[in-house]
Amino acid sequence: MFFALLFVIYAWATSVASIEGYNSVNSMMDAWYGKVISIGTLSALSYHIIGGIRHGVMDMGYWEELDSGNNSARIAMGMWVVLTIVLGVILW
Repeated sequence: MFFALLFVIYAWATSVASIEGYNSVNSMMDAWYGKVISIGTLSALSYHIIGGIRHGVMDMGYWEELDSGNNSARIAMGMWVVLTIVLGVILW
């Protein structure tokens, strides 16, 4: 996520600097590599959020046993994969 944040900050700074910068970022995001970067960034962010929700539930005392913890991890990974595929379809 750190490297994704570097790209987001660069794209934001370039796009607000001038109209040429905005057009440059806009054309970059329309290219295949811009879409891959966007999907990767949103995938990392969604995994982080899903994992945070899982750990928040664990902090409340649920899913702390080995079996339920493993099951919740599998569910979280499955949700992340499905969400990444949906985001990929929407963004592509």
